[in-house]
Amino acid sequence: RPFSSFAGDVAPQSPLRARITAMHRRPEEECVPPLVAEATLPPDLAAKAEATARRLVLAIRAKPRGGGVEELIHEYSLSGREGVALMCLAEALLRIPDDDTRDALIRDKVAAGDWRSHLGPGRSLFVNAATWGLMVTGKLTAETTDRGLSAALTRLIARGGEPVIRAAVDMAMRMMGEQFVTGRTIEEALDNSREREERGFRYSYDMLGEAAVTAEDAARYFAAYEGAIEAIGRSAMRAATGEGIHQRAGISIKLSALHPRYARAQADRVASELLPRLRALALLARRHDIGFNIDAEEADRLDLSLDLLEAICLEPGLAGWHGIGFVVQAYGKRCPAVIDFLVDLARRSGHRLMVRLVKGAYWDSEIKRAQVDGLPGFPVYTRKIYTDVAYIACARRLLAAGDAVFPQFATHNAQTLAAIEALAGDAFTPDRYEFQCLHGMGEPLYEEVVDPEGLNRPCRIYAPVGTHETLLPYLVRRLLENGANSSFVNRISDEDIAVDDLVADPAGLARAIQPLGAPHPLIRLPRDLYGESRRNSEGVDLSNERRLAELAQGLAASATETWIAGEGGTGREVVNPADHRDVVGTVFDATPESAAACVERAKAASARWAATAPSARAAMLRRAADLLQAAMPRLAGLIVREGGRTVANAIGEVREAIDFLRYYGGQAETLLEGKAHRPLGPVVCISPWNFPLAIFTGQIAAALAAGNTVLAKPAEETPLIG
Repeated sequence: RPFSSFAGDVAPQSPLRARITAMHRRPEEECVPPLVAEATLPPDLAAKAEATARRLVLAIRAKPRGGGVEELIHEYSLSGREGVALMCLAEALLRIPDDDTRDALIRDKVAAGDWRSHLGPGRSLFVNAATWGLMVTGKLTAETTDRGLSAALTRLIARGGEPVIRAAVDMAMRMMGEQFVTGRTIEEALDNSREREERGFRYSYDMLGEAAVTAEDAARYFAAYEGAIEAIGRSAMRAATGEGIHQRAGISIKLSALHPRYARAQADRVASELLPRLRALALLARRHDIGFNIDAEEADRLDLSLDLLEAICLEPGLAGWHGIGFVVQAYGKRCPAVIDFLVDLARRSGHRLMVRLVKGAYWDSEIKRAQVDGLPGFPVYTRKIYTDVAYIACARRLLAAGDAVFPQFATHNAQTLAAIEALAGDAFTPDRYEFQCLHGMGEPLYEEVVDPEGLNRPCRIYAPVGTHETLLPYLVRRLLENGANSSFVNRISDEDIAVDDLVADPAGLARAIQPLGAPHPLIRLPRDLYGESRRNSEGVDLSNERRLAELAQGLAASATETWIAGEGGTGREVVNPADHRDVVGTVFDATPESAAACVERAKAASARWAATAPSARAAMLRRAADLLQAAMPRLAGLIVREGGRTVANAIGEVREAIDFLRYYGGQAETLLEGKAHRPLGPVVCISPWNFPLAIFTGQIAAALAAGNTVLAKPAEETPLIG
């Protein structure tokens, strides 16, 4: 039966998992107020947190700037032209396969930058070196006539040509990228980490590389993880001093690196192919008794990762071992519910799970993906302050469940850190909790944290390992995360920002926003993406189990309908190209006589339709769009069966048809209302088979909007959809 396997893939959820699903895209006006209440500290703890944060901020600002990436991020914030240029280069440079296009990108992004203003004695050597490379490149690509430099650079170009430009930018980007990497190999990273380990830091190593595209990629990443676990294990054995697993080095695993089809649509393959690889790595980590953390990724993969985590926790070979870890992102609206699930899972399975709480690294893409896909809301908060509030609220839950979890608080924000230290109280043991920071970020803060004369709390460094070529996705996330004006790393370096502002209580700041929980006014909800011009079409969240269950019912219902196109004559069966046993419907092809009759009807209606006001035509097109929206599951089911398409592809096609109708309705009003316009008359629209609804609808909608009657002929291969 069509779609029977699709329906079978949607499993019932436990109450805790159902609550996670319910929180997925909940409006901020509903989910923020309880978090503000939960994140509000009692007056005595709030005063202690503020005093600690103030002491940390003043201590950091009293130190000479350490240079490196933090200095570069402060120098080139994303609010400036040069910072945006750097961001574009980091994002694009390694993705471009040919040198000519790379050179064109460099000329576009670098030439107009005011790099000279970032060069000077007050900057670190790192910033000056990177700026010099970018300034030289900007001079070359802008072809300036500055005499002294121009003459030298002209000679340089004469000797080296265009590759010199490329090399200059590449060097600047490599210098920036290498600041984030602990070592090119795990052996090099372990050697480079020893000095900080002696000062009290712990390490969790991340083998750079994610989102395997091919099976070969996944096999290579798996081998890299295996080798890293072996190397970390050997190193930990040499350094063993009777410490527990929470004091030893560990590894972080990206699930997307272990399988090229790590997606909800391939849940069966994830369970049968990815899970055994994850299990093998976890068992190897147990053999060496090092921490094994499953890293966080995009929001639409959260449920899959929880399924895999639960399977690992219930694995008999891992029973009683406390080295399993999981990363949760506070900017996600589901985070509090995820923590409740993790605590329950830990108690059910007999593990004390390591839970790393981070603020989140995919915010930009989560916002844009929700808008593009027309989803009912965002999986993340639209205001940075709400993430800070959620982080404190989630930290309280973790600290309250110390029997079930070992909290790992990853933050570079002194106020957040101070609030957690106040909430945890003075009674501290090394296995109660730890702080975490990124390699290359936040060192001045965490030197104060681990200092016996300071907070005297443990800190683990998240340490990426890999070459410049594997760094790109990680580097882009770090630049986006820390280059924004709202980033604490950026703000603490800005002497114009008062200490009072840096240590302000996030719950108080959130409470000042009225109404409480109001979303950011400049970030449009997906339905409002196009502003007043038209409403965005609604998509289906294919990672949400509730929506999948509803869609499964709609698809199954569409398969029971009798689909017939045309009338009269001899009908022919239309079969599913992916399964010829599935007869989708029947089509009666037009004859020359019936086609001629259609032409006459189109001619007869032409004058009346041309006289219809553009606003009235627009209203009809919008009503048609609403009807298509309401019929989404039915139409998607038909497209899947007749066109041999995937469900996601079919939903996208229906949405495109809806968007065409609304777009051309708006164009009719904007361009034609009250203006003299003579339609062409009857117009013939012929559908392509590969986009039988979307492009067909676009043709028809444009012609109708312009006042023409339409003769519409569907493709022979897909007559039912047309």
